[in-house]
Amino acid sequence: MKFENLIMNVGYTDTGYSGIVQVVILRMTHMSMVNYSYLVVDHINNQAVIVDPAWDMRKVEQALENTETVLSGILLTHSHLDHIHLAKPLAEKYRCPIWMSNEEIAYSGYYAPRLEGINITPWSVGQIQIEPLFTPGHTPGSMCYLIGNSLFSGDTLFAEGCGLCFDVQGAYNMFESIEHLKKRITPDTLIFPGHSYGRAPGQKFSQVLKNNIYLQFKNKNDFTAYRLRKGQNKLNFFDFQ
Repeated sequence: MKFENLIMNVGYTDTGYSGIVQVVILRMTHMSMVNYSYLVVDHINNQAVIVDPAWDMRKVEQALENTETVLSGILLTHSHLDHIHLAKPLAEKYRCPIWMSNEEIAYSGYYAPRLEGINITPWSVGQIQIEPLFTPGHTPGSMCYLIGNSLFSGDTLFAEGCGLCFDVQGAYNMFESIEHLKKRITPDTLIFPGHSYGRAPGQKFSQVLKNNIYLQFKNKNDFTAYRLRKGQNKLNFFDFQ
């Protein structure tokens, strides 16, 4: 099943804005990799921000042209190449900032001329109100972004699972991050992850909460034992859709 170039109109529930923010889902491919980038559009001010742009500049430019918007910022959930690949060239072309958590910058050493380190303080781009949620686990500085009723979760949370953890502390952090998301977001929040393994981006969190085994654990030790269990077929993990 392909979920390429889907467009979703997502209503804001934030105080002071009763309009519509548009999410353009961009399925990006490179060799065996499949990533999802998201263009979040404010049609009132003709502005857009993009989440984790990678691999296909043409698709980004086409989405901006189709939505008649100007790129005003780049949100990075973490520093892995398949999530940052187009950040620097896009920032240079459109003269816009790149946002990444201070913790991820320190961990990764990532640098770009227009890079701005962020914490958990919300900010706005036109009518796009962005709330960063610190969610370490996959990397020490991973960040999710809550925009209206849409969560852009990178490699922290997928519809079908969660991101890889590379040691016990990472798995502990991932458990705490997932618990934090459970408390912060509502059942109707739409989940837009960095990858799909069968379910289309934009699943309601109520469905993810029901079907995702990684959201069922009650303590970090059981979660960690399962997340780091031996015998996992890593090739299946990369069965991107």
